[in-house]
Amino acid sequence: MKALIKELKKWKAPATVLLSLYIPPGRPVADVVNLLRQEESIAQNIKLKRTRDAVTSAISAAIDRLTQVNKIPPNGLALFCGENFETEEFKCFMFSPPEKIDIFFYRTDKEFHIEFLEDMVEEGDVYGLIIVERDQATIGLLKGIKIEVLEEIEGFVPGKHMMGGQSQRRIDRIIEEMYHNFIKDVAEKVNQYFIPYIEAKKMKGIVLGGPGYAKKDFMELDELDYRIKKLIFPQLFDVPYQGEAGLRELVMDASELLKKTKYIEVENVLDDIKYNLAKDTGLVVYGIDLIKKAMEMGALESLIIYEDPSLEPLAKEAEQYKVKVFIVNDELPDAEWVKKTFGGAIGKLRYKVF
Repeated sequence: MKALIKELKKWKAPATVLLSLYIPPGRPVADVVNLLRQEESIAQNIKLKRTRDAVTSAISAAIDRLTQVNKIPPNGLALFCGENFETEEFKCFMFSPPEKIDIFFYRTDKEFHIEFLEDMVEEGDVYGLIIVERDQATIGLLKGIKIEVLEEIEGFVPGKHMMGGQSQRRIDRIIEEMYHNFIKDVAEKVNQYFIPYIEAKKMKGIVLGGPGYAKKDFMELDELDYRIKKLIFPQLFDVPYQGEAGLRELVMDASELLKKTKYIEVENVLDDIKYNLAKDTGLVVYGIDLIKKAMEMGALESLIIYEDPSLEPLAKEAEQYKVKVFIVNDELPDAEWVKKTFGGAIGKLRYKVF
């Protein structure tokens, strides 16, 4: 599954032509095929021929695969069809995943939506992340050790102006309307991204932040689905940044609320390791031989390992010794540091032994 996800991530397109389809068990195949035929008919209205051909080819390939299936398997079906515009290679993947698909999801986009497959191979619960201000917003997810930016949104809401009298009041009303329209658009995007996770019972909470009053206004919007409102933590956070940097700051600001997540656990272990390295306490161990000696002595408390096949035996051995093992990859900023500086493995000792 990890290898397949890695392959699907490579596929990109300059237009929304890559088809992703998740079908839960029990859904009649004929119903899905009829939906795709309707979408194929709608796609004929796309003006750009290159885009139109790519979309209709993806949908047609999906229909072709599904007509060969009598019944959706017990775990459901996943389909990914489309053309890689860079290589002009066309592929269609159809398979039943190792875990049950709980939702029906269909979309054509600039990339394949593999987030539901990633949930099957990632440990930890999913948390929604939102940063909103009067004319900018970032929507993201915290999944395991990964912070994922789903979308960055920009609007145009003018600031204050120098007019007076009735003109000022009229323009103020227009600006206020533009502001509320923007945060309503953000709410609709949040619904679109988060509701599938809620319906799949994977989203455990939502952290909301931003630099000003917009985050409070956002929570009160009627356009925001009631299920999302129920999952937003009451504590809101003042975050001055947008994008991935802002989401990381939001997560760390909310670390007390998220303390049981793998991301916070790993960050805490890394911070502890860095502190002990700086103080030269002798409570940090690295190098395969020394790590093995420490675990055999029962002195190894936790171990950070870079995701690599050559290090899998070390991780399994450490788990047998009841060591808390954290597998990290390039999705975590410090993973490269662990890989290059310490050969991919570094541990925290309970007490000094070397």
